[in-house]
Amino acid sequence: MIRNIRLSSSADIEVGLAGAPDRPVVMLPVAKKSVEGPEADNLKLWGVDPDLGKHFVEGLADAFQVLYFDYESYLFAHPVEQLTAERVVQDLLHIADAMQVKSFSYYGYSWLALAGLQLAIRTDRLDSLIMGGFPPYEGPYREMLIVTKRTHEQALRNQQEAETPAGPSDPLADPQDIDWDNIKVTIRPEITKQFVTMYESLADFDDRLIQQKLQHLPRLAFAGEHDTIVYGEPFGGVTVDIAGALKRNRTLLAELGWKVEIMAGSGMDHTKAMQPAAVLPLIKPWLMRHANVEQ
Repeated sequence: MIRNIRLSSSADIEVGLAGAPDRPVVMLPVAKKSVEGPEADNLKLWGVDPDLGKHFVEGLADAFQVLYFDYESYLFAHPVEQLTAERVVQDLLHIADAMQVKSFSYYGYSWLALAGLQLAIRTDRLDSLIMGGFPPYEGPYREMLIVTKRTHEQALRNQQEAETPAGPSDPLADPQDIDWDNIKVTIRPEITKQFVTMYESLADFDDRLIQQKLQHLPRLAFAGEHDTIVYGEPFGGVTVDIAGALKRNRTLLAELGWKVEIMAGSGMDHTKAMQPAAVLPLIKPWLMRHANVEQ
């Protein structure tokens, strides 16, 4: 079943529901549409599966009912002025309501993992939470505010210039070998401003203080072992060390009830650790175990 749902930006987002209706629901806001031709070839160069959303949905729909949509692409197509953490949560819950889903597990990656943490502390409708590519404890909020502000400043300066092909739009999603001193931002300023607003809304958020609110919830956090990005001076000269934060706090997170996994392997960076081939073997058995699902 596929429906178009009107969100708070007064634009529609395409949302799908796949799998048997008697199965537990998993929300996937990361389900990008498949692409073909030159666009697919470009994604493959960056190590991105051009059928990412399809493979995630197909990989989970035999054991779960999958509520899937591409929230990031929606925001790129329909930018909003006030993309606060609260607004993101409202959008996610509105989608669940419109699809008549009362409770669900949530999987998000990168900033959509951050969104899942905000969702978990603002509603009691989650059955479990999986955060990939963003640590649930001592997350890089300050660093990402700096990066997104600098990205937005460059977008404003470059908005009159012609766009050129670029890699994935999420600053965290780019390969580790990018020359961050010379990369050119070609994203529209109204798009980059959204993420500045989101991180500004989290400026006073301390993820160390909310852990007790999650005690009832099964939780999994993971990252690639090489998920560390050193941004050049044009992006604030900061380091976003996702893997380092998870490794540093692994024992404490386990005591707090988190299951922590560091994906090992050559080149297992932020991009590689978000691909279905790497993620599904990790999250599917975990979800099935906590949902008491037999395949």
